[in-house]
Amino acid sequence: MKNILDAWCREAFASLDWEAPPESLIERPRDGGHGDYSCHVALRLGKRFGQPPLEVARTLVAHLPPHPGIERIEILPPGFINFHLAHAELVRGLARSLEGPLPYGHVTPGRARILVEFVSANPNGPLHVGHGRGAAYGDSLANLLEALGYVVEREYYVNDAGRQMSILALSVWLRYLENRGCPTQPFPHAGYQGGYVLELAGELAMADGDRYERCEPVLQDLPPDGAEPEGAADRHIDARVAAMKTALGPAHYAALHDFVMTHMSERIRRDLRDFGVHHDRWFSERSLYDSGQVTETIGILERRGETYRADGALWFRAEAHGDEKDRVLVRANGEYTYFSPDLAYHRDKLKRGYDRLINVLGADHHGYAPRIRAGIEALGEDPTRLEVLFVQFAVLLRGGQKVQMSTRSGSFIALSELVAEVGRDAARFFYVLRSEAQHLDFDLDLAKRQSQENPVYYVQYAHARVASLWRECEERGLAYDPNDRKSFPALTHPLERTLLLTLIRYPEMLEQAASARAPHLVAHFLRELAAAFHGYYNGVPLLIDEPSLRNARLSLCRATRLVLADGLALLGVSAPVRM
Repeated sequence: MKNILDAWCREAFASLDWEAPPESLIERPRDGGHGDYSCHVALRLGKRFGQPPLEVARTLVAHLPPHPGIERIEILPPGFINFHLAHAELVRGLARSLEGPLPYGHVTPGRARILVEFVSANPNGPLHVGHGRGAAYGDSLANLLEALGYVVEREYYVNDAGRQMSILALSVWLRYLENRGCPTQPFPHAGYQGGYVLELAGELAMADGDRYERCEPVLQDLPPDGAEPEGAADRHIDARVAAMKTALGPAHYAALHDFVMTHMSERIRRDLRDFGVHHDRWFSERSLYDSGQVTETIGILERRGETYRADGALWFRAEAHGDEKDRVLVRANGEYTYFSPDLAYHRDKLKRGYDRLINVLGADHHGYAPRIRAGIEALGEDPTRLEVLFVQFAVLLRGGQKVQMSTRSGSFIALSELVAEVGRDAARFFYVLRSEAQHLDFDLDLAKRQSQENPVYYVQYAHARVASLWRECEERGLAYDPNDRKSFPALTHPLERTLLLTLIRYPEMLEQAASARAPHLVAHFLRELAAAFHGYYNGVPLLIDEPSLRNARLSLCRATRLVLADGLALLGVSAPVRM
């Protein structure tokens, strides 16, 4: 309805030969007493025309063509235009919400092809609650885009060729040696120390026995370990990784690396599956090297004159394409930087023919977007095809106190632990309650509470309440005709109008949420719809003796249930019929 009213107002602008602003002219007022929809454009035009906004509003309304969906228009100082929908329009909206074949507000598939890459956490540890927010957001966004007719694919980029995986392999190997009684040097400061490392070491021993049993070499002139001096921990662990590779030899090190990689990847897949998240493709970073795409991508940049050599390294002229500085592609020692395979990966994605690439990243990756866009442009592709969305950190609160998390130290809350504690539904809903651009305080105590204070419980309870009506109908022998549309005009109670108004906003809310990449708007709408239904359920008798009005009221409840179930499904949350 919002888009219809916007187009309607633009007709008046055209008849007056006024230039309409590009943004929507229609808003939904916070105060229901100010109409069902409102237009504030006269407040901005008054200064342009040198007239009081109230006069501008009157002129605009005078040139609005007749509209059957509008019952009344109010013009209020200093220039507000408030629209009140006709009851017949609300009835038509209810009928549309019950018709198929697509769910209400959904669009026939056929819009642009979009690749959504999300989570993509390094497989150097289990997914923790920070990853959970990106998983819930990315999956909900993909669901939302699909509902609006986009052809969506979901992808996880597996960092299986980087330094962090080597450090995890070393960490597991050292714990494996300790378990087998082999002397080792003190565990490195920069090693992974979580309980999952001990579990992997135990599984390694069970699977391969003494295959990797080598006494760790005593390194001469070993770089000092610890936080000081700066970089000491990194230099120390890099030296120990190199020594491990020498001790094991290429074949055994590759087998160890693959064992750790496979087991961690499987755990991540399992945790995501338990969280209700799926990916259509798991893309291996290593495949970019094996297929030659990394060297091929760098070769294209070189041929296009986008690189230069300095200090023994190969540099990309990123600053010329909008980045804050140039970027190293190949270090002086011949090793590729992380940027090289990342750029090759995006080139691969672009070659697959998607109209838009959406990357969902953690808030600590803000420098990533401009350098990748610079690389895409330097390769001769359109950088606007890439959209990068940043998910802010989630803070767990227990008893009002912040729960500390650190992947490397092992003192983190795994996503699987969160799901086990509060349930998948609560976790998914709480993660998308706020915009991804805002920090999130996740209250564990509230998430477990079965009361109206818990937003997911409140919404699910509304759905279960509707389901209970049909059970009660059956118990009392009351009939319901789902095809009865003639009775709908009888829905004139103020609480029915409130519920009808909320329901007909669902399609426009979905469109807005998809355009703004904002699944939290779905969560907010569901809370509003649940509140309207609870008020209706408590304030109006539903299972009355009069058949026609009972049909109308049950149809309104049925439409509410369908929208609640659909909105919850978009967020990856179940819609229980009993609670």
